[in-house]
This record gives sequence, structure tokens and C-alpha cells, in this order.
Amino acid sequence: MDSKTVPFLLVTANVGSIFEDPEQMLKIWTNEFLVTVSRLDPKFIALHCQEVGGKNYEKSMKHVEDFINLLTSNNELRLFSKSRIFLDEDYSSAENFTALGNLYFIHESIKDVLIWDFKDMKFVPVQGKEVHSGNIETVVTKEKAKFPQDFFPECKWSRKGFMRTRWSLQGTVFDMVNIHLFHDASNFVAMEEYPSVYCKNRRRALEHTLQRFHNDSYGRAPYFLFGDFNFRTDTDGVIKKLTEGLTTTRIQNNKNGDFTKLQYTDEESQLILTIGKKEFKHSDHQSIFLQNTDTWLKRFDKEVEAFENYVTEFDVTFPPSYPFEENVSEGANYMLTRCPSWCDRVLLSLSARQLVNEKGFIEYGIIGRNTCMGDHKPVYLRIDLKGNAGGKFKGFCKYIRRKLRSVSSAIDK
Repeated sequence: MDSKTVPFLLVTANVGSIFEDPEQMLKIWTNEFLVTVSRLDPKFIALHCQEVGGKNYEKSMKHVEDFINLLTSNNELRLFSKSRIFLDEDYSSAENFTALGNLYFIHESIKDVLIWDFKDMKFVPVQGKEVHSGNIETVVTKEKAKFPQDFFPECKWSRKGFMRTRWSLQGTVFDMVNIHLFHDASNFVAMEEYPSVYCKNRRRALEHTLQRFHNDSYGRAPYFLFGDFNFRTDTDGVIKKLTEGLTTTRIQNNKNGDFTKLQYTDEESQLILTIGKKEFKHSDHQSIFLQNTDTWLKRFDKEVEAFENYVTEFDVTFPPSYPFEENVSEGANYMLTRCPSWCDRVLLSLSARQLVNEKGFIEYGIIGRNTCMGDHKPVYLRIDLKGNAGGKFKGFCKYIRRKLRSVSSAIDK
């Protein structure tokens, strides 16, 4: 390892569906993750999970401890002597619950590592291993927030939000932000226009989050933003591309007169594409979406473009990360429910990009390509992080602490 850089592995994983079949899926998922860790040989691992405990969290939250034990009691992580795990599990608190999990593992060769205390506005040493689970509202080494209620007026409440931590690693300061944005509820609504109403909701929530970091009361730091953005392709554009020269038939619902499906057929009346509220089925579905998607489908992947003044991303050359089959025997195939999309991403602020040694090792891809990992394939970014790149921020921290002391002194007087 170059003494001036740290091999870094950032992973985002929506793990909701692996808790539907914990006896099989937890071990399969963990094994694939650890194989990737072993191959890439990082010294700092950041794993951001969404939907911790699953969709039916009241029943399956109890399996989260088994998941963590599987991860931490293995040979691949035996030399990671320091860790910080934050699991937001208290589903009884609807106003706070996000079901996010931020897991960080630091190799024993890393001596200089600090984590930010958001209450006392200072860095504190990272020693040993800590797991914060259940209700973590009072844990000071993380910041967590749900999106405002008016961001999802059609829902009673939502788990969507973000959780971040701040680090100083070998003298380099950065934020790690786990985020979960809103999904597409109906293919019919998604295909009405671009940007769709769902896309607009995601955009508003992400703008809200990035503005918060831009005007950060804790001082601005470079950030790595990775999670389930639920970014979808331009559904209207994709359908028009797939149905050029085809005939459209609307299948009516006899009860209310609304159509329940759209079917597209060729000149020989062969059914090519079927669209329903939760159905997206092409006659050549697997090959058309798994092969060469980076050349035709990728041009319809537009949502991140709205944030190019804030964030950047390494080249995406892997297939869409969602929606894969949840059946263990069909994990290499897409479900026939949604247009496959790059929902899961690793984005970097423009300042964070400058922390990456771009002449070093860089790999951006998905984990478990041919294995069932649930409906989302985990997405990872392996980079080399530059050391001693945090001077400006440290100066700001000293300034903040001086201001706090002066305010406290004035109050005492």
C-alpha cells in the first residue's frame, strides 16, 4: 500500500428483500460481499444499507443481529480492528425511522482515524468496535434525518431520508452519506412525461439534502454520497425506443373503464412489450436489458445530470442494479416488473473527487452479478484515497470551536 493513499471500498446495498428469506439469503449475500472484499483488498470499508430489517420490519428486524454477526465474525474482516456500525431499527418511532444502516470497518494498519462528534463539534479517536442499534437518535457520531412530510404528500409517512458520518483518515477529512430516495409506484405514471412526478420528488429531496450540506453548520467537507437513489431511466423515452413501428393495444378494465395494460405487437401480431402498473415485460427481456445496456439504455439514465454542479460519478459500465429476481435460482435475471435502472449509485462531491488518486486503482461495479442478492445488486466503488488532504477543514474546525467557546463564555458572564 502506498503510504500516501488508503485503499477505499464504498458499497451501497438495499438489503430489504434478503430479510424475506433470511435462512438462505443472509449467508448468500454475506459470502458474495466478503468475496469482493477479499478480491479488492481495501483498508477502509464503508457499507451503506437501506431497508435494514426488510419491508416487513416488524417481523424480520430480529434477523438484523444475525446479519451483522455473519459480517463481523468472518476471516475476511479479522484484520479490521476498528469498526463503527449505526443501525436505525426503531420502527415504533415513525417520525424518525429511516431503516438505514451505516457500517464502517477500518484495517489495523490504519493508525490515524477520527470520527466527528456532531454535538461537541469535534473529532474523536476511533478505537475498538462499536455497534449502535435500535433507537440511535442520541448517538452523537452520526447525523440522521428524514425528508420533510411535504416531500411525499401521497404517503402517510416514509422511511426515506439520509444518515451521514464525518471522518478524518490519515489527515484527510470527508463525509459519508447514506441516502434513500423515493421509488416509482406506477409504470403508467412514470411514462407520462420526463421528468416524471416521481423523478421530480427525488430531485426535490436530493436538492434539499445537498443544499443542507452546502450551507453546513458543521463546516463543509468533501462528501461521498452513496445509497439507493431510486434513479430510473426516462421511462417514456425507453418505451418509445422499444416500440418503434409497433402497434399499441389498451386492455380495458371492465369495472371502471380504465386500462390495466398496454400491449405492443409487431406486424405479425407477435407480442413484444407489455406494460402494467407493476409490469414491464419484453419478449426478449433478459438479453435486451443485460447486454450492451451501457450503449443504448444508459442514454436514458438522466436523473443524475440535474446535479452535475454538485456531484460527479465514475463511468458506469455495469448493468442496471434493479430489479433482479428475488428467487435464489434466478438471481441473474431481471424481474418483469419495472424497466431495469441504475437505482444504486456511488456519487462524489466535486471536492471529494479531488481526494481520489485517479492514477491509482479504480473499479466501479456490482456485486453478485450471477448470484441472488435480492432485488437490488449491491454497487461498489474501489478507489485509492489521498492522505493529508484535510488541512482547510481542520482550520475551519478550530475556528468553530473558538466561536463556541466565546459564545459559552458570554453566556457564563
